[in-house]
Amino acid sequence: MRGVTAMLEREVPATIIPSGDKVMLPEGSELRVMQTLGGNITVQDPYGQLFRIDEKDGAALGEEYAPKEKAASDPSEFHEEQVWEQLRTVYDPEIPVNIVELGLVYACKAEPLPEGGHKVEIQMTLTAPGCGMGPVLVEDVKTKVGSVPGVKEAAVELVWEPAWDQSRMTDVAKLQLGWM
Repeated sequence: MRGVTAMLEREVPATIIPSGDKVMLPEGSELRVMQTLGGNITVQDPYGQLFRIDEKDGAALGEEYAPKEKAASDPSEFHEEQVWEQLRTVYDPEIPVNIVELGLVYACKAEPLPEGGHKVEIQMTLTAPGCGMGPVLVEDVKTKVGSVPGVKEAAVELVWEPAWDQSRMTDVAKLQLGWM
């Protein structure tokens, strides 16, 4: 899908990359689709500016970008691996690698709640402390982890120690980026 041009069929909210500022992209805008990883869509306007369009608004770019139906799951069947699977669907909108492979997730802890279900606490960092997309990625993590059957609470803490560097990336990430 990279490099495909699409025209917005309706006005759509978007996030400017890398500042994280919110804007409305007008109906009829011609945009180049740069990546569609994790459900969200990174697009580029004719001037080179990157924007992120949330998965729920993907249909504005055409039916092929509409959100896919997710199968219902039994909430009593909680498995921590499902949390990690969801974390692997969160992508930095500028880097085509998920946050787990980038080494941004430092800790993931699930605890049963007395009233049933689980609370999942995640410690993560960003590739750069001033990244304007940080709040967007945190919200993505909360939303996706919160969608796991049996998760009643999802908490995300941004941490800065130890500082992230490229050595935290997995070999898979390095291979995806052409660094190996």
